[in-house]
Amino acid sequence: MSQIDTLSELLQLSKSNYKVFDLGRKVEKISKSDFERMEQAMLPYPTPLQGHAHLAVVFWQQRPEKPYIWFIKLPLDERGLLNQAARNHFIAIIIEALGNDLTVDPSEKQEELLKGNPYNFTPSQYKLATLNATLTFEFKQPASQYLELCRSYLSGDLGWDNWQGIGVQGLCDFAVRIQDNDNAELLSKALPNLPEQVFTPLSVALENQQLPVALIDKLQQLANTELQNHDIDIAKLSAIIRAMSGNALHPMFLQLTDILLAEKRCQQLELFVAISGRGWMALADYPRMQRFLEAIVEFVDQPTFFAVFQDLVALPMIRPILLQVIRSADRSKALEIAIGELINTMQKQA
Repeated sequence: MSQIDTLSELLQLSKSNYKVFDLGRKVEKISKSDFERMEQAMLPYPTPLQGHAHLAVVFWQQRPEKPYIWFIKLPLDERGLLNQAARNHFIAIIIEALGNDLTVDPSEKQEELLKGNPYNFTPSQYKLATLNATLTFEFKQPASQYLELCRSYLSGDLGWDNWQGIGVQGLCDFAVRIQDNDNAELLSKALPNLPEQVFTPLSVALENQQLPVALIDKLQQLANTELQNHDIDIAKLSAIIRAMSGNALHPMFLQLTDILLAEKRCQQLELFVAISGRGWMALADYPRMQRFLEAIVEFVDQPTFFAVFQDLVALPMIRPILLQVIRSADRSKALEIAIGELINTMQKQA
């Protein structure tokens, strides 16, 4: 094969159709045009996780219902751009192992080369289940056998304590199809009855989806009800934030975030990590970002504050706002001290 500079070129030259998904913070489709720009270092990877891009490249030639999938973890530079040398190394390994036919069944030697690829990674169970649900939905394939059981459970027919047989795949199949039929209405009615064993994994499945407004409203009501309790369930509120976070710029999500940042009883790391790690788009606002930092600095130690800062500053959407806030003179003494120590730490690491 001639010189191949990008994964996009490799896939096109092999006459493969393909889709690319972000498997880092959430499971989200990346358009081909955006992926090509990322490969050409013209666009930063939007959601870095621990300094890497986590990608699923799904490709096929004749049978989209049985695609091949590469799970690729590539390092990023300080600007969030793909490390070109790592990407090129990955391509070289693939070409050495498979040549110009990416869909060939590999020999034992080829399989050994592929398994030794240092850029492979294994996604979590939830990511795999969501990707599988997304692909069957996009390819108009039947959902897994667990979907109907999930729907039966959410209708209340099985009893709210009989959740053991639903499975993660059933919840993800349901979440991907939340806009279909009466799924959103079914869930809205079920929400007050769901035990933690169902609601927590369901929230992880829902975080990848755009939800109907009526369902966002029901989730916000659920949060408001929890906030009225004497003993607030932080884990439940964190799950609600995750469930709504695919709609992090919706006014109801922003309103709930503001309430949680202002509520002293909610100042716990689990909840704030849910906001910054899943609903980070809500923090792309100077006053809200400042309130977030002012709140978190009151209850975490310096290493934790530094870890949260590093996680947020890596996000291209968030970085400019975050840097504005830490440079501002309009901040509390506690935040000023934390930022001073933060800067000293960064200088030592440079």
